[in-house]
Amino acid sequence: MARTKEFDPDAALQKALELFWERGYEATSMADLVERLGIARASIYATFGGKRELYLKALERYVEQCDVVEPLSQPGPALPAIRAFLDAYVAECLADELRRGCMVVNTAVEFGSRDPVVSRKVVASWAEMEAVLAGALVRARAQGEIPAGKDPHALARFLLVLVQGVRVLGRADPDPRRLRDAVDQAMNAVQI
Repeated sequence: MARTKEFDPDAALQKALELFWERGYEATSMADLVERLGIARASIYATFGGKRELYLKALERYVEQCDVVEPLSQPGPALPAIRAFLDAYVAECLADELRRGCMVVNTAVEFGSRDPVVSRKVVASWAEMEAVLAGALVRARAQGEIPAGKDPHALARFLLVLVQGVRVLGRADPDPRRLRDAVDQAMNAVQI
């Protein structure tokens, strides 16, 4: 007869996400996971697989929790929504006392392209953000908020790179003026 789990796998996954987000993959040992999750190593393996599988599940959870679609797909003027989206990224960076940055960006920096599965997850996350930004910018162009000659898809790629840069700078040196000036200049570039 199989034993029932004496821990909440969902809560354990959230704790793993927080630990990986704080330390990264390489700097997090199985002993660290055992301690943070408060469960035995065998239970971690039985429930999640190895450290890599647990990391991938934590990364998926992180991406699910970062809802970029909702604020940018609301009806009405698109540019204020884009501005609010960018300002929220800056505010989140400035409020992050642990300077964790973005787990997706951290993953991209730590893994690079050496793990194809991880790389696909990172690229998929960025592609989703780019698509949502492009949709908002298409709407902005249709509503006359940006010039007709502007390419919404090129602008979306530009804003994606800006957001990821904000995350990197926010982790290393969250200078509010630098981050806010970057957003101001990006919004100017979108509208000119």
